[in-house]
Amino acid sequence: MTHATKAIYKLLLSDYVKVSKVSVEDMLYDEQDILRSMDKIEVIDFHQTLEVNGIRFWCYTAGHVLGAAMFMVDIAGVRVLYTGDYSREEDRHLRAAETPQFSPDICIIESTYGVQLHQPRHIREKRFTDVIHTTISQGGRVLIPAYALGRAQELLLILDEYWSNHPELHNIPIYYASPLAKRCMAVYQTYINAMNERIRSQFVTSNPFDFKHISPLKSIESFNDVGPSVVMASPGGLQSGLSRQLFDMWCSDKKNACVVPGFVVEGTLAKTVITEPKEVTLMNGLTAPLNMQVHYISFSAHAGFCPDEYILERAYAS
Repeated sequence: MTHATKAIYKLLLSDYVKVSKVSVEDMLYDEQDILRSMDKIEVIDFHQTLEVNGIRFWCYTAGHVLGAAMFMVDIAGVRVLYTGDYSREEDRHLRAAETPQFSPDICIIESTYGVQLHQPRHIREKRFTDVIHTTISQGGRVLIPAYALGRAQELLLILDEYWSNHPELHNIPIYYASPLAKRCMAVYQTYINAMNERIRSQFVTSNPFDFKHISPLKSIESFNDVGPSVVMASPGGLQSGLSRQLFDMWCSDKKNACVVPGFVVEGTLAKTVITEPKEVTLMNGLTAPLNMQVHYISFSAHAGFCPDEYILERAYAS
């Protein structure tokens, strides 16, 4: 795996162990398994070629999250490209997926949004900031349930830039509430050189992940909920944790808004609320009216079925 992936790997798997709600006997692995696995990891640089038993392989930037790679595997002259998740769209901090210099014989790619069109990025960003600005102006609170890695960092960059450009919002607090996101932020600050030119240029004069208008939030007990605010909290599915606690507190007030910023899994509350039901079941088992506005604005870092985003497929077909 790539260097950044190794750094993130331990954080994510350790977090899985902490938040899993299964018995010890049903756990797939524990913290000791993760620690033992670290010694088995061999890191690879992008474009570095390695050979094992006559099989050659190297990797390209995939553009999905920091460290994500597409692997080209050459076996007896037959080349297979395996992408996993990828994105051909450069965003605020990540490069776009690279197009290899030659076509593979076989291409295996993801299909998460294979039959969906993404709106142009500038339109999604404007919808995102417009919803937040309007809600705040009406005295409301904005909840953004997000996963800790990847899109959280991208959305925080968007919010910090927007706040910097709008002095009238400087007295409105923005919080991100995820212990894992805070630890991931340290990895992001370490691997600035793995990001796009925009971030690397900015880092010469200032750290883009040292946010000017955003503060970490440790727990609901330390949250002074006295007026308009924006809170990005995990988990992204609204199934538990701080994001769910805030949702239960805010969902009945029509001044408030919930912005779901990416892929949502079937069976989660986040998936349910984007259909805007009249009522929701709270964590205490009681029902409450869903009066807050719910907006689904996807910033998911996956390619969609869009002419600008299947360059990889077209290149290989030719």
